[in-house]
Amino acid sequence: MADLSTTYMGIKLRNPVIAASSGLTNSLEDIMELEQYGAAAVVLKSLFEEEIRIELEKDLSRMTRESFLYPETIDYYDTYDVEDTLTTYLKLIRDCKQKVTIPVFASINCVTAEKWPYYAATLQDSGADGLELNVFILPSDTSQTAEEHEKLYFEIIEKVKEQVTIPIALKISYYSSNLASLIERLSKTGIAGLVLFNRFYSPDIDIDRFEVLATNVFSNPEEMSIPLRWIAIMADRVGCDLAASTGIHDGKAVIKQLLAGATATQVASVLYRKGKEYIKTMLNEIEGWMNNKDFKYISDFRGRMSLSGSENPAAYYRVQFMKHFAGKQ
Repeated sequence: MADLSTTYMGIKLRNPVIAASSGLTNSLEDIMELEQYGAAAVVLKSLFEEEIRIELEKDLSRMTRESFLYPETIDYYDTYDVEDTLTTYLKLIRDCKQKVTIPVFASINCVTAEKWPYYAATLQDSGADGLELNVFILPSDTSQTAEEHEKLYFEIIEKVKEQVTIPIALKISYYSSNLASLIERLSKTGIAGLVLFNRFYSPDIDIDRFEVLATNVFSNPEEMSIPLRWIAIMADRVGCDLAASTGIHDGKAVIKQLLAGATATQVASVLYRKGKEYIKTMLNEIEGWMNNKDFKYISDFRGRMSLSGSENPAAYYRVQFMKHFAGKQ
């Protein structure tokens, strides 16, 4: 029988399928079901940095200072019980540690390294096995250079590491002027994992009502190719584990990410579409493939299709492009 266990962020998991941060990881009942259906770990639905800072600062008027990036959040949270949200989150961590055996990772969606990082210690004290930092940086500020944008990643890591000893994972986007270098440098900051990649809010426009709407809330299988490419490029160049996220909708997609060099995968959209129980189907598919290929352990094939043999992976992809589009009939 195939052994699906893997190690991610220094923690042994029974398989490589993690329930990603979403509305499906926001209650004890849902998390217990995810464990029942085979999830190896869960990343709790993210707290937002703004929620933490509001509670820490208390005085909302202080949020209008220039140092706070998004004063628009004041209006959003005017009638929002932030204190109750934070209390509920800590209780969820404690309850999970009593009721489930799989690792539970807390999650914070953040945009700065100011004030909030010391709250991470509270998450650790409540029993979180690790902390995922979903860094929401859209490089749209024309007054900042690429280096200034990317510096924020390192500042956040530094500040949070001062507060906790549990393993930290950084979930990033692929918006970077030199993504390979950024991934490599981030991986050597002492974090335990990098999650490639997060998905930004995708806007659409209602041409009748003149409103901005959300679109493509769920990922589609085609989006898997972006993390697949970068995991294959970076798998043997990083100093931490890599987890694949976005577009992973079946067991085959998990296998592909493992072949590229990922140590784990995160899923959410497929669970909304097909139900939490679909994790069982994915795991059966992985196990069946491993048995068919005579692989007993994931380590037998993980990274087999990474690009470690290429000094310049771009040249490899260039050749593949030429083969496809310039082939002679």
